Amino acid sequence: MDLKIASFLFFALLISVTKALDPCASQSNGSGDLSIIPTYSKCSPVTLPRTDSFSTVLNMASKDPERFKYLSTLVAQKTTAAPIASGQQVLNIPSYIVQVKLGTPDQLMYMVLDTSNDIAWVPCSGCIGCSSITFSPNSSTTYGSLDCSVPECAQARGLSCPAGSPGGCFFNQSHGGDSSFSATLVHDSLGLGKDVIPNYSFGCINSVSGGNIPPQGLLGLGRGSMSLLSQSGSLYSGVFSYCLPSFKSYYFSGSLKLGPVGQPKSIRTTPLLKNPRRPSLYYVNLTGISVGKVLVPIAPQFLAFDPTTGAGTIIDSGTTITRFVEPVYTAIRDEFRKQVNSTFSSLGAFDTCFNTNNEAVAPAITLRFTDLVLRLPLENSLIHSSSGTLACLAMAAAPNNVNSVLNVIANLQQQNLRILFDVANSRLGIARELCN
Repeated sequence: MDLKIASFLFFALLISVTKALDPCASQSNGSGDLSIIPTYSKCSPVTLPRTDSFSTVLNMASKDPERFKYLSTLVAQKTTAAPIASGQQVLNIPSYIVQVKLGTPDQLMYMVLDTSNDIAWVPCSGCIGCSSITFSPNSSTTYGSLDCSVPECAQARGLSCPAGSPGGCFFNQSHGGDSSFSATLVHDSLGLGKDVIPNYSFGCINSVSGGNIPPQGLLGLGRGSMSLLSQSGSLYSGVFSYCLPSFKSYYFSGSLKLGPVGQPKSIRTTPLLKNPRRPSLYYVNLTGISVGKVLVPIAPQFLAFDPTTGAGTIIDSGTTITRFVEPVYTAIRDEFRKQVNSTFSSLGAFDTCFNTNNEAVAPAITLRFTDLVLRLPLENSLIHSSSGTLACLAMAAAPNNVNSVLNVIANLQQQNLRILFDVANSRLGIARELCN
């Protein structure tokens, strides 16, 4: 064999093997197929100190009360307009990120995966208070601004449009009393794997003050009129799924699959419930919860779906640990403690930690939905201290400083599961899958 040919084949093989061994080598795998990057992983664009998985979860769970404030603002809406995220959530450290391409020629951007949000947000060049990772509108030939006359502008909260003005659609939102950001509604091409969605509407962040500076954008996968599913038209047929890797998986990523192609052929599903007043949220009908073999006694009103008050149960990618309204969580916790029969302590967000010597008797938690029973693996219901001497029930009550009526199935309980959102047929599917 010619020496040059042999050398070429050797280097081609070397590159192939390197990419196979490097989980960060490629973040998009084809049409509508993207890698999901945990914020604290090796592949993450967010520079954070590496910690053990327990410290990671403690840190992320400490942000959950702010997430609940955001979800509660959605619940408080009195209009059918698609709600746009409060900046407080945008500014918080996210759980999972995907890589997308914006503009022509494309610019690589990292965006937070958020199933309870509709509109996309991106920090833009010239932004005051933003990080160095920004989108440059002037470098894109397909970029365009949107004015106050477009229907999308009327769907936003905090908009600033003088009466009769044809000017741009601006936003200025305050959050928590010490954080705010301003943005302009614009549109440009959005690239997802090999797919391109032209004229995608998103918020171009111009300035940030207070709180944490957003190091990335946000991709809304909610079910409202400004979400990815709505703006992609028939491209994805109202279907997507994701598989979230464990927070322990520092060297691995999960996957986001957009569209019906490549989805599980056989998967158990439960109905998605539609709430016109909270169009972004994915409600499901949680009918009961078992701890071990015991069906926990829970008054029906604490699980019931109520479109008027916003009560019920949602699936959410942005909350870290599953939280129930206090009467529900207390009933689960008390039954769990009864069966473990140990001495319990609190650690961070967790109030039911016990010596791992008692872990062998820890009962499984089973979530019962209409037409679907999900028995959580122990890795989805227990978390271990960094020393390994304590195991904690990885759930909590909804924050008591938030007037929340929601039960939220969070991302820790969704890890290593394929979660399928079939909005067109109003079904949500769940199947076991190793997401790494």
